[in-house]
Amino acid sequence: MSIPIPRPLPNDSWDTTLPGPPTRNNFGSADLSPSGLLAFASGSSVSVVDSRSLQLVATIPLPPPSSSNSLSPFVTSVRWTPLPLGRDLLSTEPSSSHLLLAAADRHGRIVLLDFRLRSLILSIDPPDPSSKSGVQDLCWVQARSDSFHLASLSGPSYLSLYDTSSSRCIFKYDASPEYLSCIRRDPFDSRHLCVVGLKGFLLSIKVLGEGEDDIALKELQIRTDCTELLKLEKDAAASGGGGGTSSSSPVSAVFPLYAVRLAFSPNWKNVIYVTFPKELVVFDLKYETTLFSAALPRGCAKFLDVLPDPNQELVYCAHLDGKISIWRRKEGEQIHVMCTMEELMPSIGSPAPSPSVLAVLISQSESTLQNISKLYSDSSNAASDVDFDNPFEFCDDTLLVAKTRLISISDDGKLWSWILTAEGNGVIEKDARNSGNIANVSDNSTNTITTTAMSSKDGLATKGRRQLDNINGNRIQLPNSTFGFADVTFKISLVGQLQVLSSTVTMLAVPSPSLTATLSRGGDNPAVTVPLVALGSQSGTIDVIDVSANAVAASFSVHNNTVRGLRWLGNSKLVSFSYTQVNEKTAGYINKLVVTCLRSGLNRTFRVLQKPERTPIRALRTSSSGRYLLILFRDAPVEVWAMTKNPILLRSLALPFTVMEWTLPTVPRPAQKVPGHASLSHKDSKAVAPEVEASSTMTSSSESKAGNSDNSQDETSESFAFALVNGALGVFEVHGRRIRDFRPKWPSSSFVSSDGLITAMAYRLPHVVMGDRSGNIRWWDVTTGYSSSFNTYREGIRRIKFSPVVAGDRSRGRIAVLFNDNTFSVFDLDSPDPLANSLLQPQFPGTLVLELDWLHLRTEKNDPLVLCMAGADSSFRLIEVNINDKKMGPGTQPRNIRERFRPMPLCCPVLLPTPHALALRMILQLGVKPSWFNTSGTTIDKRPYFVPGTASSSGDLRSYLIELPPVGDSVVPELLLKVLEPYRMEGCILDDERARLYATIVNKGCAARFAFAAATFGEVSEALFWLQLPRAINHLMNKLINKPPQKAPISVPNSDLDDISLLSRISSKGKSTSETGRRDALTQGQLRLMAFEQEDLWERANERIPWHEKLEGEEAIQNRVHELVTIGNLEGAVSLLLSTSPESPYFYPNALRAVALSSAVSRSLLELAVKVVAANMVRTDRSLSGTHLLCAVGRYQEACSQLQDAGHWTDAATLAAAHLKGSDYARVLQRWAEHVLHAEHNIWRALILFVAAGSIQEALAALREAQQPATAAMFILACREIHTEFITNFVGSEDESGSSINDSVVDLPGLNPANDDVIAVGEYFGEYQRKLVHLCMDAQPFSD
Repeated sequence: MSIPIPRPLPNDSWDTTLPGPPTRNNFGSADLSPSGLLAFASGSSVSVVDSRSLQLVATIPLPPPSSSNSLSPFVTSVRWTPLPLGRDLLSTEPSSSHLLLAAADRHGRIVLLDFRLRSLILSIDPPDPSSKSGVQDLCWVQARSDSFHLASLSGPSYLSLYDTSSSRCIFKYDASPEYLSCIRRDPFDSRHLCVVGLKGFLLSIKVLGEGEDDIALKELQIRTDCTELLKLEKDAAASGGGGGTSSSSPVSAVFPLYAVRLAFSPNWKNVIYVTFPKELVVFDLKYETTLFSAALPRGCAKFLDVLPDPNQELVYCAHLDGKISIWRRKEGEQIHVMCTMEELMPSIGSPAPSPSVLAVLISQSESTLQNISKLYSDSSNAASDVDFDNPFEFCDDTLLVAKTRLISISDDGKLWSWILTAEGNGVIEKDARNSGNIANVSDNSTNTITTTAMSSKDGLATKGRRQLDNINGNRIQLPNSTFGFADVTFKISLVGQLQVLSSTVTMLAVPSPSLTATLSRGGDNPAVTVPLVALGSQSGTIDVIDVSANAVAASFSVHNNTVRGLRWLGNSKLVSFSYTQVNEKTAGYINKLVVTCLRSGLNRTFRVLQKPERTPIRALRTSSSGRYLLILFRDAPVEVWAMTKNPILLRSLALPFTVMEWTLPTVPRPAQKVPGHASLSHKDSKAVAPEVEASSTMTSSSESKAGNSDNSQDETSESFAFALVNGALGVFEVHGRRIRDFRPKWPSSSFVSSDGLITAMAYRLPHVVMGDRSGNIRWWDVTTGYSSSFNTYREGIRRIKFSPVVAGDRSRGRIAVLFNDNTFSVFDLDSPDPLANSLLQPQFPGTLVLELDWLHLRTEKNDPLVLCMAGADSSFRLIEVNINDKKMGPGTQPRNIRERFRPMPLCCPVLLPTPHALALRMILQLGVKPSWFNTSGTTIDKRPYFVPGTASSSGDLRSYLIELPPVGDSVVPELLLKVLEPYRMEGCILDDERARLYATIVNKGCAARFAFAAATFGEVSEALFWLQLPRAINHLMNKLINKPPQKAPISVPNSDLDDISLLSRISSKGKSTSETGRRDALTQGQLRLMAFEQEDLWERANERIPWHEKLEGEEAIQNRVHELVTIGNLEGAVSLLLSTSPESPYFYPNALRAVALSSAVSRSLLELAVKVVAANMVRTDRSLSGTHLLCAVGRYQEACSQLQDAGHWTDAATLAAAHLKGSDYARVLQRWAEHVLHAEHNIWRALILFVAAGSIQEALAALREAQQPATAAMFILACREIHTEFITNFVGSEDESGSSINDSVVDLPGLNPANDDVIAVGEYFGEYQRKLVHLCMDAQPFSD
């Protein structure tokens, strides 16, 4: 539970929305950010949820398009911005640009939302609003280093690219007659997008600049069976009358159950996965061909989506029936085999027609944190990390191979959080180790994370095979793609669930119990008003909303069909009804009345009849004490029931009632004189405590009868007002089992109008307010007879609700009026001209209001008035009415936020105000003791993830720092800790899992801390950079001191004999598996994005080769020859070239290359090649052939340059890794780094390449250009720490061999403390720290 924290917001804190359930009209739109924030669309709203704790953070209803006054359309796509947390404090003001969310709707409008401010930043209307060609999908694509364009698929076949800074469309592409379905960004190159269509059309787009001419397109085709789609097309054309609306609709609207989805492989560049409804396809963009396809397994429902695992060679496929299939890749091949099928929709407790799964998402933030955990876990302490006192911790022989978090969203308003684990057992591990499939962390493969591991490699060799997953205390396997998933058991566990509204809302009920309402458990204690609202739904469920937490507190399945009436009985019971028509001919109805107890969850039916009735129930009315119930029928007498334990029918009233309303609890009033005639402000009785109001007996001062009633009337008597069909009014009083006429003082005869049937009424002693179907509002004082009326000039009136009143209120006549057109107004009947002072539908555009009522939670006159509303978009909303101003508006003054209850703290650092988020980031980087995360209010000693250590109660916050910071001002960290203290005391810095992970890596070096801080804020590329930095520094240092690397790179010696033996080793069939079997854990999963070492690049290229062996066609052969040459397998290339058919147009160029390449291998191979080649001139060939000839004569440096000039950057690096070393290899890396930085705008990958090439000054210059002073300082810190550790270990090993270290490598090149650039970084960082402290002090703490 959180304490009130002041925060400035443009709208007031009570304005909240609880979304309805997502539907297929929302196209399954959802997006999970790398920081763990889940955004999903429901109706016309966008909701944001913390995916770890599954707590609703905010819901933003989208306003209607500016071009129309219509309702807000369905939201059909949402995408988080890829921009990271802004760190450029010295040149710009802090902003929340990292929390921007793009959303698009069914009418083609695209908006940019800042969900922290709950506001629209940008709106892009479609070029032709009348067409209403909705948006199918959105995707961000990088245009510059600091900006992204937004790509959208609209209508059936349009692709548009928008510059969000200017709101203009910079590129448009029409793919008709194709149907475009899905668009995704390439994780290896954020300038690259792919779009897939329903018929297999594939569009590859690369954004090379900001102009229309800078867009490179390539159209491809994936072959697939479209028979079913053609049939659906015919059906759609027939039902749409040959076009109409379907011709401009997105594909998910026309073919809602025909899903085609695309996903890039996170492990292999240029490889994508595509699911058609009945087929899974693996497609190679470089070869432009299908590598693998699998038909839908028998008995499985159609594919819905495809999700590759970020760390493992696994692919998860969601199916329409709510199941998920798990596919693994066979070693050495691009063939995927289905391992198992799991349920995402448990059958236990689900209603008979099972809800549908609309979307499934995979958490990238969890995968990144797991990488950190695996790389820095201390295997020697495995036993001590298991909590044996935790009853959920089991010490068995299972070995955790993989662990993935999935989120699924179903159309019954539920969000499900799953943990999917792949487990083996000890026997599997032993067998795998014997067969060489488990990573052998030995002297040959210890390419260390930090040099500490180098010095203890013997220990790692024995204990490194089992590593502990510090996230959950289970043992976890080093992630090798060579691990045999065939013997692994997959298990899925539900770890969390969030319930939003379960169905379309039909009824709304707010409790307002009077003093005579007692608690259900007995005794004489009066029932207080509870912060609960009950909502009845179309599906028959009743959702009880806790408005203080803006969450569904309980959900009861009460009826089998629509809830048509719902009322509170006191504050702990509900009564509801539904009816079913037996058959249309006899017109009989079965009415079902149910009392639901909120405490026990029991539903009890009453008034059960043996046979159907002639008429259905039309409404229920309960007294404020909950003792009495009126049941109104269509054309049948009203029944009055006493709601005892077993309800009793008191009597029937056979009058033609139109409306009936019980009186609300009496208004507390200070004693004063009789008011003026037209006012509702009676000021005579003594003031009563606000929420425990006086009983609903009559009070007045002007009549002696009423004046005596305070003391003389029985506490159990309550009264209700009514209107008859002829316009007559009356008030009846229920006393025990007797019903009597109240005999009010009647208004003048002119008050009753014959032209308008009364349709709505509100009654609070002594006032009755009525509305009729002509829009007139009349009010009448039953004790004095005073009355008045006015016309609203609107359609008929459906509901009238008195606002809650407390002692000292300026006005007691404020009412909310709901009209038949589903709009509403707030009127003050105490004002001389109620119409002039009305508040017409404020702050609530874009949806229709189905039901409304006031929230009865005011305790003081300064408390706001709050309206509860059920929207036609299935949402439930609270809107604050500003009672101090005449008009409601967004200009309210900032106040303390009301206390919001949360079952657990919301630990989402990215939500903090930007200065505070940057402060936390710096504290995590510099290193803080794990006990800092413990607070007395939030940590229990025996929680599963308890962090050892106690929180210090002293005021000296410096004691929490692990050491004084070696860079920057030493006072700044203490000031930042002071700023973060409110969050720490709330327990909302880090959740227990992440705090425990931080505790395991905080002393493992600053690179580990930097990686953790980046991952915590969702910056995956930066986290991978810090994880790879120790390897890059070690690579550089080994080169500088001329020490041969621990794995020798593949090189080609001059000797023919050595040449032949090397090539035979390379071309042997077993090469791929034997080399990959020794691959270091660092080259797996997400970290493959940062590969730079020679053996990594060579092995990855080598592993791809078997995938393409069975491909046919000239283009495929050319690509295969190119791959073989780049990895140094010249013999294989010659063999492939000589197999070309003489009829092929490629025969002669292939023959020429075969001769040239064979001469570099051996004399015998050259002679064989010459025999095959005819003496004819060759036609022009592809540009890559020149590089092959350069390779044939050993000019590898020039070949690499040619490949880089042609844009084949990865191929050039692979070729260099196979043949170059030292400064030659470094030159290739440096040029590649400059391309990655300036063309691909990927600063983190460029930095790792600069470091590996020894160009550390260029790395610093890149950080300076990117305006990241803090990162530059941390970079220097990490490099020096890793370098020092390397030198220490190296000196220790050199002492044994007797040689000495070169003095020139005591300092890293470019990082000498006297270097001007290094000094400038330190000064710049100090300035940054001072600015950050000022901003943190100025910013208000902010919770949720």
